[in-house]
Amino acid sequence: MKNTNSKIRIALVVAGLLAAGWARADAVTDNAKALLDKGDAKAAYALLEPLEGERAGNPDYDFLLGLAALEIGKNTNAVFALERVLAVDPNNARARAEIARAYAALGETQTAKKEFESVKQQGVPPEVAATIDRVLSAIERVEDEGRTTVRGYVEGTVGHDTNVNSATADRNIAVPLFGGAIFTLAPGGTRRSDTFTSAGGGLSLRKPLDKEWAFTAGLSGNKRMNTDVDIFDTGSADAHVGVVRSYGKDVFSAALQYNQFWVDNDRYREAAGFTAQWQHNYNARLQSSLYIQYSDLRYMSQEVRNADRFVIGANFAHALQGFKTVFYGGAYLGEEATRKAGFEHLGHTLYGARFGAQHELHRDLKAFANLSYEHRRYGAEDPFFLKTRTDNQWNLGVGVAWTPAKHWLVTPQFQYTDARSNIALNRYRREVVSVTVRREF
Repeated sequence: MKNTNSKIRIALVVAGLLAAGWARADAVTDNAKALLDKGDAKAAYALLEPLEGERAGNPDYDFLLGLAALEIGKNTNAVFALERVLAVDPNNARARAEIARAYAALGETQTAKKEFESVKQQGVPPEVAATIDRVLSAIERVEDEGRTTVRGYVEGTVGHDTNVNSATADRNIAVPLFGGAIFTLAPGGTRRSDTFTSAGGGLSLRKPLDKEWAFTAGLSGNKRMNTDVDIFDTGSADAHVGVVRSYGKDVFSAALQYNQFWVDNDRYREAAGFTAQWQHNYNARLQSSLYIQYSDLRYMSQEVRNADRFVIGANFAHALQGFKTVFYGGAYLGEEATRKAGFEHLGHTLYGARFGAQHELHRDLKAFANLSYEHRRYGAEDPFFLKTRTDNQWNLGVGVAWTPAKHWLVTPQFQYTDARSNIALNRYRREVVSVTVRREF
């Protein structure tokens, strides 16, 4: 319970943003308010608490006492003081929100949710309602940690892709092995543009094993269909099983993973492996993680490309005060080593980084942007182009996420890829504009 209460308390710090007017009173309450405004709740409580016997029943005094007690972790004292405020003024939305926060900190989540819903029904400003929604979501996440949960989603996407096959725009390529002779690529080897639709869905399971450990599993799939260039239709299926251990501010997870990828309805590649991760939550607004991944890559019709892929990396996420803006990023390095001797030119070492941000424009609308870079250097000289291939790939994404109703998400977005290479055949650019509609359950 101590661990659960701590998580709830951290998640609910945002509730302190709830706005309401402060009633002016005497010097004691004025001084206490000034101390709270400066973030010195301990001093405010020390000033107010000795006067409780004579001042209890005064709503201004009781509110400040309750808020100070809540900020320093004296949650039971906070409930008593705030109950006195509500006994005099049942419509005091700020006091009701703070007592809900106190109930949550005490682990009485159902009572907390009831009080927060009551606050919303009083007609609070949109930004306050949005804050309450975030707090209620945090409470639900904590409650989920103690019970078996099954989540799912279905989604559909429509869009336009300027390069469905990630191919070069050059039709004529010089091949050094043949003295620089010019070869004309077949239509499937050059950039193809098309509109597309896709459909997907997934299920995930989380089953607590005890207070720290939980079992996790998931299945997901996606099918993308191009309007005209159907030879590049793709599909994928993913599955994973794993365990998660939550211990204080640390979360450890490990999972076995499997992926199957299709092109034109034919099996193209399968990957099996694992991921292990350590995540540390410094506070409600900052977290970082370290991870390692391994994949056994097997190509159905190109066995010489079979490889072992290793990646290690680190990530972070930071929310600004108020949780309206979130920044995240990470860096990684790895290797994709081919198994068959003589085909080292198909394997490569790699490193990369990614950064992004999300900002809440409205309680139902968030804007996001992300940028990533990856460098790849291949393991040997290409036998046709007589040089060791080197790639530098940039990806940019921008869009908005709109929540028109509970459990619904609409995401229009633009994605741009610029793959640069010292071998002309591997250079390409790609722009994708799409709209995805998702229903979660």
